[in-house]
Amino acid sequence: MMITQLEPGEVFVFGSNAAGWHAGGAAATALERFGAIWGEGHGLHGQSYAIDTMSGFETLAAEAAAFLGFAAEHPELRFLVTEVGCGIAGYSPAEVAPLFRGAGANVVLPERFR
Repeated sequence: MMITQLEPGEVFVFGSNAAGWHAGGAAATALERFGAIWGEGHGLHGQSYAIDTMSGFETLAAEAAAFLGFAAEHPELRFLVTEVGCGIAGYSPAEVAPLFRGAGANVVLPERFR
């Protein structure tokens, strides 16, 4: 599912690099449409949430866990997760999906993560 617009209270969750260089893919969409900030590779900015997928799998796992904690603390928001880590980072959905186990009802996972 291609996300091109958000409703109020929705957040676009995308894969980034630690430096926040949002040059392609979902990161570029987040920068162009949803308030991501160039140079910010982690967390909530505007209606976007960056997860560092480019600094190794352990970092990706830690960032996913931090995201799930953040989402749990913000039940008023609805988080639309893209296939983070499955583009330029090179991981498969089968590798990344388990990192999102236990996601709350306000976290919408991509089909291949379910």
